[in-house]
Amino acid sequence: MGVGIEARAIDPVVLQELRERDDAGVARVPFVDEEGGAPLRCCWRRSGVGERIVLVSYAPLRRWAAEVGAAPGAYDEVGPVFVHAQECAGPSGPAYPAELHGPRRVLRAYGADGHILGGTLVELPASRADEVEALAAEVFADPAVAVVHVRAVEYGCFFLELRRP
Repeated sequence: MGVGIEARAIDPVVLQELRERDDAGVARVPFVDEEGGAPLRCCWRRSGVGERIVLVSYAPLRRWAAEVGAAPGAYDEVGPVFVHAQECAGPSGPAYPAELHGPRRVLRAYGADGHILGGTLVELPASRADEVEALAAEVFADPAVAVVHVRAVEYGCFFLELRRP
């Protein structure tokens, strides 16, 4: 992302925890992706045919709140994310992953207390994914915004986290 905004994938330590027992408290079973194309949140790319992946429940706000001492209360959502079944190299860089950008995303802003401040609907084709950066900058223009989660609108899946560096 640009100056002042940092895109973050799921931390490798958290990924290992999720592979063992996810945020819903369940030990999920890895499987071989026979079709490929699953949006991997560990490395910001789509799975290839034959890769071993796992669908886990992830609570990104809960994890962020524990890190910063916030209490999200009812805003603590748990949702599905695909990750590699084993540790991978992670994202190739800090840029917003246009390959995984869907036509409808929401930038969900949270305050330092972990409570939701609002959301910005993003309806852009993948060819215009670079415009997400400007929209995120607008969200972070509000000094009350501490963290932004990018989510898929249709499935509610966590995509990535945006923070001020």
